[in-house]
Amino acid sequence: MSPDYLTTPPPIPSAAIDGDPRRFALRRVLCVGRNYAAHAREMGQDPERDPPFFFAKPADAVFDAQPSAGASVEYPPLTNNLHHEIELAVAIGTGGRAISSAQALDHVFGYAPALDLTRRDLQKAAKAKGHPWEFGKAFDRSAPLGALVPAARIGHPTSGRVWLAVNGEVRQEGDLSELIWSVAEVISELSASIALAPGDLILTGTPAGVGTLVPGDHVSGGVEGVGDLARRVARQRA
Repeated sequence: MSPDYLTTPPPIPSAAIDGDPRRFALRRVLCVGRNYAAHAREMGQDPERDPPFFFAKPADAVFDAQPSAGASVEYPPLTNNLHHEIELAVAIGTGGRAISSAQALDHVFGYAPALDLTRRDLQKAAKAKGHPWEFGKAFDRSAPLGALVPAARIGHPTSGRVWLAVNGEVRQEGDLSELIWSVAEVISELSASIALAPGDLILTGTPAGVGTLVPGDHVSGGVEGVGDLARRVARQRA
């Protein structure tokens, strides 16, 4: 135990970097809501280009075990309606405030495919009461993440298939070109409100087709030109 702390400091949340043995230390996870028009419609919302809204997940919700026999996500407690949402994740490498859209991509370290797992029943119940719906989004391992790929290698993708399949059946399919707010615009909007810093991870929204997961499901998905990820949904531990 450190003499400077009463309790043992927790491990630093981090993400794997493709082709690099080092880890990318994570500061926080910021998520954009309803950033694809078709998904906004399936959630009963008007897909007008209103200013984007954001919510957060804790950094330690990120789960980046690589696709393997052991890469599973435990089905979370308190829900009977766990939903999948495939997204492009953006890792910030250089921070700043009031970043312009024209300069925003200069602040990006890299990209990865990610899942925004959602306890939809908890989220809907909270919304109906006018309560915060953080617990519908922020729970253990609620942000599975593929390996980060540096922008220096792949550039800044503005188009490409975004997809997700459950047990081999494609459920979600869209294209990065369909984002209502582009990556650069999202970064600019966020930085107008809060100071971004290295280690911030931004999830940019999901295409239509979100649906329910149950224990035993195998989830696979990816972002064209960025990478893939795969996870198995495990039963809750007793």
